[in-house]
Amino acid sequence: MNQDVIFNSHVATIPVFQPLAAQPATIAHLFTTVLWICAGIMVVVCSMVFGALIKYRHKEGAPEPKPYFGNHTVEIIWTVMPSLIVLWLVWLTIDGMGQYYPDLSKKDQADITVVGHQWWWEAHYKDSGVVVANEIHIPVNKKLYVFLDSADVIHNFWVPQLARKLDAIPGFPNAIYLEAQKHGTYLGACDEYCGVQHAWMRFLVIAQTPEDYAAWVKAQQAPAASPARLTGSAAHGAKLFHDMTCANCHAINNVPALYPQTAPDLTHLVSRQTLGGCIISNTPAELTRWLHDPQAIKPGCRMPNLKLSDDQVADLVNYLETLQ
Repeated sequence: MNQDVIFNSHVATIPVFQPLAAQPATIAHLFTTVLWICAGIMVVVCSMVFGALIKYRHKEGAPEPKPYFGNHTVEIIWTVMPSLIVLWLVWLTIDGMGQYYPDLSKKDQADITVVGHQWWWEAHYKDSGVVVANEIHIPVNKKLYVFLDSADVIHNFWVPQLARKLDAIPGFPNAIYLEAQKHGTYLGACDEYCGVQHAWMRFLVIAQTPEDYAAWVKAQQAPAASPARLTGSAAHGAKLFHDMTCANCHAINNVPALYPQTAPDLTHLVSRQTLGGCIISNTPAELTRWLHDPQAIKPGCRMPNLKLSDDQVADLVNYLETLQ
């Protein structure tokens, strides 16, 4: 099965280079302005060169052209005009920087803290306490302060249509503004090589109307199904989850895992669209395939092949499917 097709099926068909927030629009405007200025300069220079080639081309029997010792007016023009253009671009750059550089001293006030892991993303929401993996939900038309961190190596957080790219460095504070002016699903990725599965360290930013976002937050705050209330195969799966190494790395229902920075929180696993850093769709069939051998799908990922039997996998899938 083609993984790119699976992933792209979740992303809105909006051109990547069409900015849909104020911050990337500022960068796009600066790029476009510089491009047109450079194009204009190229046209002027090329016109002068070709004009000189035609006007002063060699003619049989013609004398040598008279030397030209300069023109103060022309010299002033070609000194002043480039200087004004450079000053204009400097002003545009400074103005743009002021729009997308958050105050790093306000880390504790960040709306969302995003942590990069090899090879997935974790997002913590300050006000609601929600924790998600690889899918960041935001309300439209609201500029959010996002603090970036890393649990291991240097990663790079980039959503081309919504924000500039910025490194997430262990022990070094970084922050970014994240905003969407149109609801939809936007593709994000790590843009700093970070290991064998760097190419599949992707994520989705899902921009929703304020009402839909509030409903999503409420659903994420709800507790997961209690294992004590489960029966049959799902109950066996819950026991298997807690008896084996699953509970060492994955937290459920805000119960801390033994190694909390190792794997995603699974409290509301079913609500997510993808698995494994967006490498496969989140369906029972794909989840079954993942549990049988995650290394076959994402070689080098931190989840080992536990050599589970078909019955064990079926029980685990039935349990995990209760985590709405």
